[in-house]
Amino acid sequence: MSDGLLYLSRREVRALGISPGEVRESVLQAFRDHAAGLNRSLPKKSLDLGPGHGFQAMSAASEPEAIATVKWVSMAPVAPDSTAPGISALICVNDYATGLPLAVLDGDEITLIRTAAMSAAAASYLAPAEPLTIGFVGCGLQAHAHLAAFLDLYPGLKTVLALSRSRASAERLAEAAAVRGLRTEILADADELLGRSDIVISMVPGAPGLKPFLDAGRMRASSFASAVDIGRSWLPEALPAFDFLATDSLAQSTAPYDVNSQPVETVRFQDDLIQIAARGAGPAGQGRRMFCFRGFALADLALAGLVVRKARAAGAGTRLER
Repeated sequence: MSDGLLYLSRREVRALGISPGEVRESVLQAFRDHAAGLNRSLPKKSLDLGPGHGFQAMSAASEPEAIATVKWVSMAPVAPDSTAPGISALICVNDYATGLPLAVLDGDEITLIRTAAMSAAAASYLAPAEPLTIGFVGCGLQAHAHLAAFLDLYPGLKTVLALSRSRASAERLAEAAAVRGLRTEILADADELLGRSDIVISMVPGAPGLKPFLDAGRMRASSFASAVDIGRSWLPEALPAFDFLATDSLAQSTAPYDVNSQPVETVRFQDDLIQIAARGAGPAGQGRRMFCFRGFALADLALAGLVVRKARAAGAGTRLER
């Protein structure tokens, strides 16, 4: 344990250069540890103020990592072409044994890459073995983080399909994908994107008047969807078209959520990433599979521990007095 309190800005977290593979494995190990009873996590606590507007607290503690963490997240609606952040977060890291505060981390970058790592971790067990086409519904910052995470997991990907309420954000994602050597298309039809994609990432932010529009029945017979948007963009009546539905933690969620952030009544999750990671295997056979998650505090803890270790080794960050 070091003296003082370590602070890392978003720029400093990004400068550590943590690879998507490192983050994915760190997240999976946290879930395996949880299955083995080596860490604890409380379900996410939410203070909802309106569509896409609210605050959340996420806390966890890990004996193997020797830390405990809490993440405080704010969410606010933003206009389609606004550059203002819709989500902001901070993470406080404490020593597991003594309880002393060790670090305060900007949580925005950590939230970005841990969320993409969660999707990729689930895909490693649930997605088709050799996907060629990935479709993005929503093309903001999370889409860019997911692009990096899925290219690390599936370097054989060939095509990126993009659909967004903002043409400018779709063009930015297409440009980023093209730089990586992928063929790109910007689409206006959700059914076309679903029917052509082996992997679909839905990242539609909550907003007043939002109506679900993604039809699970339009997806390929063997395909994978990660609902980063907790399921709000998917038609509830079509969700039974999925052959298998999983979440991050069944103790936290029992079903995908609708546009009003209420659990849908058409389906229930059949498994969670805790048990999937512990078994090291997803369900047998093929089919349409969905991973829909609210975000589990253990994933933030795993990445926070990784960030603090790398920052200390690199001498990064600012020391604050207490």
